[in-house]
Amino acid sequence: MALSEARVDEARRRTIEYLNRAGIRLTPQEAQEIEIVDFGLGDLERTGLELVVYINTPRYCAKELVLFPGQTCAEHRHPPMGAGNPGKEETFRCRSGVVYLFVEGQPTVNPHCKPPAGDVPYYTAAHEIVLHPGEQYTIAPNTRHWFQGGDEGAVVSEFSSLSRDECDVFTDPRIVRTASAGVFMPC
Repeated sequence: MALSEARVDEARRRTIEYLNRAGIRLTPQEAQEIEIVDFGLGDLERTGLELVVYINTPRYCAKELVLFPGQTCAEHRHPPMGAGNPGKEETFRCRSGVVYLFVEGQPTVNPHCKPPAGDVPYYTAAHEIVLHPGEQYTIAPNTRHWFQGGDEGAVVSEFSSLSRDECDVFTDPRIVRTASAGVFMPC
């Protein structure tokens, strides 16, 4: 179920508020190009992500990611993309709020949050990394990961190698992801 235009406009407005509170200002064009991602599930508040792509070239990418309170970016990995490209490596730097990042590794005994109700089988990465403002973490290529905004939501700057969202591999087979701004070529 596609999000209504009114729902997308409201999510963009909220995203701009979160970015402003974090001290991040957008140009009018960037504000209009905020991508609202519900992964084809039609439940943006539960499973979704709002993002601004500043630049995405074959060499590097820079984005702002916004998570509303409790909103989860579904588990996925960035697979190799041909000879000589091991997949996207990305660094998340928390700018405001708290983000709970889960990666492959030793499961955390008492994590701060849980996957969305009813979707637990699609969330297998169980090692929790808690990022507060100013903290960062680098995710290696082809590593399963997912993340969730804390009680106040979160703003996260992402710095990475080439981003090919349409090539991401999601654990949940219901997920639909399309390309965001940048370089378009076969996966």
